Amino acid sequence: MPRFLKLIVNIVILGALLFCTQRVWAQDWRPVRGGIPFGISGIAFIEKQSNSLDFLIVHDNKKPNQGRLAIIRIKAKNQPEYFALNWPSKTELPNDLEALTSIPGTKNTSYIALSSLGKAYYIKLESDKKTISVIKEFSLPAFPQGSNFEAFSLQDIDGKLVAVWAHRGEAEQPATIYWGLLDLTKYQIILTSSANLKVPFPYGNVRHISDIKVDPAGVVFISAASDPGDDGPFQSAVYIAGSLGFRNNKILFKQNLQLVPLYRSEYHKIEGIELVPGAKGGLIVGTDDENFGSSVYIMGGE
Repeated sequence: MPRFLKLIVNIVILGALLFCTQRVWAQDWRPVRGGIPFGISGIAFIEKQSNSLDFLIVHDNKKPNQGRLAIIRIKAKNQPEYFALNWPSKTELPNDLEALTSIPGTKNTSYIALSSLGKAYYIKLESDKKTISVIKEFSLPAFPQGSNFEAFSLQDIDGKLVAVWAHRGEAEQPATIYWGLLDLTKYQIILTSSANLKVPFPYGNVRHISDIKVDPAGVVFISAASDPGDDGPFQSAVYIAGSLGFRNNKILFKQNLQLVPLYRSEYHKIEGIELVPGAKGGLIVGTDDENFGSSVYIMGGE
């Protein structure tokens, strides 16, 4: 076989293999909705049924005619179903919601959404799963001017409601993780302390923390993402940032100084993560891929 013909054959075979690889890779990720208004900037678990998982998601929209909340339902290997939720008409629309967490002890009926400017919204998902009510609006403790928050999580640790939130950081500027205790009777977070953090991957236009979640043992999971523009290319990774625990009745954060990527993506901008226990659970990630819309992927799921 002539050398040139052999080269052509090799290119064809390689192209076919790459195409198959892309198809397999694409099947792992499930598209949710297309377009910038449907990016997922935060995600929280609602319930698990026999063959499906339901999640509440927030969008970082700013215009009046754009959605802020939705429910997605994941059934088996099917593409997620999307159900838009209306923000209560008598309450001012939030601007740039970037994080979402369930409130421990409420059986996944109550949540707190956080805007990039540090405004928190205590919301309740009604039993019909079609409407929400806003219980209270409040703010994070005082923070430096120019902060941009993309992460917020609550967890019951040793019987106390621990709050963790983060300024995302960018490029050479590190992210800042804050932690403290939330008093829901006063709608007040008492700040304990903070720490700076930079991830080894992605590079370049990196936001060192794009979301955060804490498990009942106090393990702190984060995502990081690279955002060079509305058309990408995007990169993301998931890490364990450290752990939270009490010592002498004070909540302490033990930071992981050697961050290991648990997962990385060369194609998506992960902005939402959630922990789902059980045999069909795992760590679910949601993306805000700008012009390419949103997708979800379950690490460790079926």
